[in-house]
Amino acid sequence: MNPILIVLPILALLMFALGLNLKVRDFKMLVMRPLPVIVALIAQIVILPLIAYQVATFFNLRQEFFIGLVLIACCPGGSSSNIFSLLAKGDVALSVSLTALSSIITLFTLPAIMDYVSAAQASTLGGHVTFNVGSLIMQNVVLMLLPIVLGLLSQRYLPNFSKKADSVLRKIAFPALMLLAGIFFVQHRETIIANFGEVGLVNSTMFLGATVAAALLCLLFRFSGAVRKTIVIEVGMQNAAQAIAVASSPFVFNNDMIAVPAIVYALLMNVFLLSYVAIANQLSKD
Repeated sequence: MNPILIVLPILALLMFALGLNLKVRDFKMLVMRPLPVIVALIAQIVILPLIAYQVATFFNLRQEFFIGLVLIACCPGGSSSNIFSLLAKGDVALSVSLTALSSIITLFTLPAIMDYVSAAQASTLGGHVTFNVGSLIMQNVVLMLLPIVLGLLSQRYLPNFSKKADSVLRKIAFPALMLLAGIFFVQHRETIIANFGEVGLVNSTMFLGATVAAALLCLLFRFSGAVRKTIVIEVGMQNAAQAIAVASSPFVFNNDMIAVPAIVYALLMNVFLLSYVAIANQLSKD
């Protein structure tokens, strides 16, 4: 069975689940508390991809892994980040708003950044990787924007169905993501195991650089501990399902090797963030 037949429906379901939970007030946060929202979005959408690009350049990654590392950096996390913010005693309202805003914004920033990175890599190393920006935009509309809109409409016109669907999807969202990463891991286990040291190192370096940058920005703007924890988590948590879907889609990259950094990141980021939550909670007790 082709894994892409699992990837695309899982991504659509995750986006539908996001739509079921979005409220108008989530978008109002940009007006009500603009500074933490703007700082967090800049960290997610601008700083993290820049760090990924610099890390990939420093480690001289092969073309597929280079593009894959920047790709995962361009896919801010979904609703799972809200759970981590809750566990860390962070600002959950801010987390939900950032999830809503970044999910919409990256529908447009992701194609632009990946078009630039793919062109830069092709000019440097040759055109070994094909990329269709138009197809990515269409895929984002069909698999991300449309499910989010359907989720919002379900809330409005089918409240009973919405509540039942949300209850089910909350339980299966994280296991579905882990299943997705597991399937790709098994399919490409030889490549992943052979390159795990390198890919794991660059993923860890990117995560560390991004979270440190986010923490420093929070200190610079003197955000509270709850806001700081949420922004660090939002920057660290990436939407691996989206990255894997873009990499493996026959309409976009059609290259499973580009998905390898996202697969490894999906496995590592939960360890990193759970460790961060444990440390943050322990420090708050002291």
